[in-house]
Amino acid sequence: MKTITHWIDGKPVEGTSGRFGAVYDPATGAQEKQVAFATVDEVDAAVASAKAAFESWGQASLAKRTAILFKYRELLDAHRDEIAELITAEHGKVHSDALGEVARGMEIVELACGITVQLKGELSTQVSTRVDVASIRQPLGVVAGITPFNFPAMVPMWMFPIAIACGNTFVLKPSEKDPSASYRLAELAAEAGLPDGVLNIVQGDKVAVDRILEHPDIEAVSFVGSTPIAKYIQLKAVEHGKRVQALGGAKNHMLVLPDADLDFAADQAINAAYGSAGERCMAVSVVVAVGDTGDELVGKIAERAKNLRIGPGTDPASEMGPLITREHRDKVASYVASAAEQGAEVVVDGTGHSVEGHPECAAGFFLGVSLLDRVPLTADAYKDEIFGPVLVVVRAESYDEAIKLINDSRWGNGTAIFTRDGGAARRFQLEVKAGMVGVNVPIPVPVGYHSFGGWKDSLFGDLHVYGNDGVAFYTQGKVITTRWPDPSDAGINLGFPSHS
Repeated sequence: MKTITHWIDGKPVEGTSGRFGAVYDPATGAQEKQVAFATVDEVDAAVASAKAAFESWGQASLAKRTAILFKYRELLDAHRDEIAELITAEHGKVHSDALGEVARGMEIVELACGITVQLKGELSTQVSTRVDVASIRQPLGVVAGITPFNFPAMVPMWMFPIAIACGNTFVLKPSEKDPSASYRLAELAAEAGLPDGVLNIVQGDKVAVDRILEHPDIEAVSFVGSTPIAKYIQLKAVEHGKRVQALGGAKNHMLVLPDADLDFAADQAINAAYGSAGERCMAVSVVVAVGDTGDELVGKIAERAKNLRIGPGTDPASEMGPLITREHRDKVASYVASAAEQGAEVVVDGTGHSVEGHPECAAGFFLGVSLLDRVPLTADAYKDEIFGPVLVVVRAESYDEAIKLINDSRWGNGTAIFTRDGGAARRFQLEVKAGMVGVNVPIPVPVGYHSFGGWKDSLFGDLHVYGNDGVAFYTQGKVITTRWPDPSDAGINLGFPSHS
């Protein structure tokens, strides 16, 4: 069985802990690989390699850094199908979705290629007599990222390209559930000419995570995952004097006003709720139907949900693949099973789904899509982040009731409004308490040059990821005040020489 190893100091490093994690093909349920879990010593070796590499990489010219990043972007483009295949094999998402993930990650690499603009400083001259003040930004040193299973290529690329473009060196701890994509990213970075030690990968579990949070030579930690772990990451890292950006969970609401195009809204709800099997922090998990739109909207969503093609991600006909593990599949199904007794109407029940035409998928981690209507705000299906293909519908009599419902949620990652009324949309985008807002856009994930991040229990730390916030997070400011004597004070003649 293939073992996925660590990547330290520019080369593969076999694990020595004797501990391994199983890596499954979610479509078949079979274990295809194993991943070595790092020891504390192996994490320390990765950090030591990064620290040594920083001595030269932090002083490397912007021209050298960007030349490597341009080459890296070229290699990613050439290997995007291969990376997408690794994602499908270990995560389960359909190939087209995996390709989209790679493309969105490459946006951040492209942003990093333009770091020369992002790192330009500021200068104020003559703030006092012969006194100038300049502001510059410099790298932190060794920084780290801890990334989730749902986007094994994109989320790491949210972090390390900007970090290394700014002159830092990086230690990545990817999800142990689907580690191959990020490992391939490191191999391609080395092929692009990234010096040994600038990007390191340690595979593992809580042992590796805790050592990263405690290590005195790591200056900053980026994290994406669930809210309980995000809180833990923030508290532990801050306790050890590190900068932290920790993105947590979500319960994203999609508000549909009576004037909205309901066919369009239903199409978008299907894509946003069930794409990637609902395993994304920006998935729409709650539709808030205002006024008398509810019955018609639910009917349209149900009609579309029943026609979704669910199967292995390798089948071009599949529109949704399996969930990441059997345990997670069963947990998601439990919310549907308990919904009716908690007062919800189960319109579409996706539990017990079997994949037709693919006998090899009989033991796969598949779950059909579910639609729950008139869900009480006290129900678990409304209160919890389900992270699966379950769409909850709640009803509101008015816009004011709907906006209060959304703002009362402890989550604040993203939200959307569907309407033809520009005034209502403008009011919504100003009043709603969430970090990312879509107007007739169900998943408002910003492009690479705008930052990604939520509010409330969806973000722990002060800065969002990538964009301007990402550059600010991976650099520290320095202000330089200078005074130089005027040449005339020393009797220096700046005129042209004469023969007299």
